Amino acid sequence: MRTVAVTKIGSLRDPDEDARGRIGVVDFPEQPLGPEDVRIRVAYAAICGSDPHLAEGFFGTDVPIGLGHEISGVIEALGDAADRNGLRIGDRVAGNFLRFCGTCRPCQEGKQQFCENIQEYNRPGMAETVTWHESQVYRLPDEVSLLKGCLLEPTSVAVRIADKTNLKVGDRVAVCGGGPIGQLALQVMRMHGATSLTMIEPIAERREMALRHGAEFAIDPVTEDQDARATEITGGRGYDVVIDASGSTRAVRGLLDLAAKGGTVVYGAMYPADFEMPLNLSDFLYLKELTLTGVFISPYAFPRALQILPHLDVDELTQSVFDLEDAAEAFAVHVSGRHPKVVIRCNDIDEERTS
Repeated sequence: MRTVAVTKIGSLRDPDEDARGRIGVVDFPEQPLGPEDVRIRVAYAAICGSDPHLAEGFFGTDVPIGLGHEISGVIEALGDAADRNGLRIGDRVAGNFLRFCGTCRPCQEGKQQFCENIQEYNRPGMAETVTWHESQVYRLPDEVSLLKGCLLEPTSVAVRIADKTNLKVGDRVAVCGGGPIGQLALQVMRMHGATSLTMIEPIAERREMALRHGAEFAIDPVTEDQDARATEITGGRGYDVVIDASGSTRAVRGLLDLAAKGGTVVYGAMYPADFEMPLNLSDFLYLKELTLTGVFISPYAFPRALQILPHLDVDELTQSVFDLEDAAEAFAVHVSGRHPKVVIRCNDIDEERTS
C-alpha cells in the first residue's frame, strides 16, 4: 500500500540539502480489518501544519513515519460487526484519526483528549487506504464534496478552539495566524457572534482572505503597531478572546497585551517542545485575571464539525492539489507558504459513481 512518509529526519526548511528532512512514498502493509473496522479508499489527504514537525522528530525518529490525518474517502470494506453507525460500502466519509477507547479513566471522566490508549488506531491516512475503527468514521453530507470533506478534522480543531474560548455573543475576538486553522477559527467565531473580529497575519493574501470570510479588521504585525491598532479597534478595552493559530514563538508573547481584563487567550497551535514563554503573573493573571488555555486534540467536536462544514467557505483552502506520487513536491510547496493549504489526491475517485 503506497503511503506518504517521512524517510529522513530533519527540518523540511533546512537550507542544507544534506541535513534537510525528506518526504517520500513508501510501501506499507495494509492494515488488518478487524470486526468493528472500516477500510476507506482515501480520496484526499490534506497536509497539516503539524506534519513538518513529524519530519523534525517531534514524535520519534524511527523512519519511515507514515503521515496524514486530514482525510476523506469512500468505504470499500466493513468488518463483520461494523454496523452500529449504519455505515455502508460506498459511503463517502471523513473522520477522526484518533480512536478514544472509552474505558480508561480519562475517557470515563469525560476527558477523551487524555485517552491512555489513543495511539491504538493512529494510522497514516495519506495513503491508498486507511483502516479505522467505526467510531472514528463519519458519513459526509450530500452537499459536501470529498475535496471539502478532507477538512473535517481541521474544522473539528476550530470547533474545539471555540469550546475553549467560552465565547459570548458580542465578545471582541482576535485571531493570530491566517493559515487553515486560523481561517476556519475565524469563520467559526463569526458564527458565534464575535465582534471587532480581527485577523493578525503578516502575509497580505491571508489577511485579504480573512476579510473576505468574516474579519472586520486585519493587522499586519510587521508593518503596523499591533498594540496601537488593537487599542483603536477595541476602543481601548482589548479583546475578550485572543486565539493563536500561528504557532509562532515571535507572535505568542505579544498576544497577552491585546487581551481585555478578564479575557481568554487560547493557544491553539503546536509549538516547539523546548520553547518557554516568559509570563508576568502579576500583570496577566493577578491584575488582568486572564484565562490561558490550549488545544491538544478535538474531543467531542467531530459531530458538530460535521454539522457546520457545509456552511463554511473553504474553496480557497482546497485549490492546491497534488497526486500521491508528487508528495515530496506537495510538501515543498506547503513549507514555502505559497498556498494556505495543500492537498494530496490519494486516489482518483468519481464522486458521481459513489453518491
